This record gives sequence, structure tokens and C-alpha cells, in this order.
Amino acid sequence: MPRTPNEYAIHLLFEGGHREEIRFHNLQEFQRWYSNDFLPKHESKELINIPIKNIQGEYMVARPSSIMAMRVEPIFNSSVERF
Repeated sequence: MPRTPNEYAIHLLFEGGHREEIRFHNLQEFQRWYSNDFLPKHESKELINIPIKNIQGEYMVARPSSIMAMRVEPIFNSSVERF
């Protein structure tokens, strides 16, 4: 029986090598943000809001054109963190 992820970590790689991680509770939430907010402005130099679900009271804004790559990682509560 396949396991279901508890949340998804999205790793953003920015121009210049900076990395940032954001999290979504489910894949549909990420897909909604990606298709509605990010994709239409992917070449824009204007700032867009990037949701940070796991930190209350904080938010991140970035230029979509500066995001070079995204990696989607499923997170399982039963997973063992390895460093």
C-alpha cells in the first residue's frame, strides 16, 4: 500500500545560487499557486508573493524571473531525517 505524504517541501533555486524552501500541505495547493500566481508571471521582474505555510507572520516576495529551478520533495512524518 503506497504511503501518502504529509506535506511537500518545495526547494527554490535562485539566480546567484541562493536556495530557499517553502512547504505546502498538499500537491494541489502547490499546483494552484504555481499555475495561478507563478506561471503567468514567470518572465516578470515584478515581485510576487511566495507563501510560507509553516512560519506564521512571515512572507517572502521574489521576482519570478530570478527563480532558476524548483524541486518538489514529498515529506512523510515517518521519514527519518538524514544529514
